[in-house]
Amino acid sequence: MSLGNNLNEIERRVNEACERSGRDRSEVKIMAVSKKHPPEVIQNAVELGLDLFGENRIQEAKIKIPLCPAGLEWHFIGHLQSNKARDAVRLFQMIQGVDSRSLALELEKQAEKLTKQIPILIEVNIAGEASKFGYPPEKLLEEISELCELSRVEVHGFMGMAPISPNPERIRPIFKKLNDLRKRCEDKVGIPFPVLSMGMSQDFEVAIEEGATIVRLGTVLFGKRPT
Repeated sequence: MSLGNNLNEIERRVNEACERSGRDRSEVKIMAVSKKHPPEVIQNAVELGLDLFGENRIQEAKIKIPLCPAGLEWHFIGHLQSNKARDAVRLFQMIQGVDSRSLALELEKQAEKLTKQIPILIEVNIAGEASKFGYPPEKLLEEISELCELSRVEVHGFMGMAPISPNPERIRPIFKKLNDLRKRCEDKVGIPFPVLSMGMSQDFEVAIEEGATIVRLGTVLFGKRPT
């Protein structure tokens, strides 16, 4: 199938998920996860109306982003090492996956040097998987107030990854827990966290039904990733 056909099918599924959950379609953004895809593929996606892209490797993004159309919104969605924080602040409009207080402080320092505000999403290890990065929920509740006091780093919401399952219904409780945690954090600090990035190619419809505002789509959109 072509990229256009893939996107049409995704739109149909997103619309139906929104209808089932009583949500407005405008509440959900499609992020094109473009890692390992060349600039010409991104150009095709832009021509089809996509403008939000996610990359998970700093070195690849440094080469690719300047070769892509101007005016796109780029999010870093991988695990970020502190020594790459300066590049991340410089290249991206949002950093998803901030998984520790120390990383948030390093981003604050680099954003101060660049005199830039940097929106972030806090990654939560909501399923408690040893193989995944992210804040344990209770630790996040302890530290969320401090994170929100940073002057250059702006906490816009949360990001999570559910375990891979052949049956998305089995992981619905994981998405629900992340949305519930968002509400607990809002109650604690008294400010809204409007962004909830969760759901990928295999489970995005369930994520939308449980409150996702960004779904991160790679394979279902672009097909098999180049090696």
